[in-house]
Amino acid sequence: MSMPLIMQWVVITEGKEQRVGEKDNLFTLELPGYTLFPVDQSIEMKRMKESEQTGIAKIVELTWSNQKTVIVYELISLHSVN
Repeated sequence: MSMPLIMQWVVITEGKEQRVGEKDNLFTLELPGYTLFPVDQSIEMKRMKESEQTGIAKIVELTWSNQKTVIVYELISLHSVN
């Protein structure tokens, strides 16, 4: 049985991110399917696929299970809140 895998160099949140705790700039995002991101590298972050870049993120944890990907990322810089 094969496992479909998507490689991404951009985090697209679609507004579904959730803050992890109260301190630090850590967020979690759950995505359908299996997606591979570069870990511990600064990568572009967008709200929607066709929107402008909203910031820079660094993936600190990536988990695959039950046909979904869960990432924990640190927000390095924020360009715009809209």
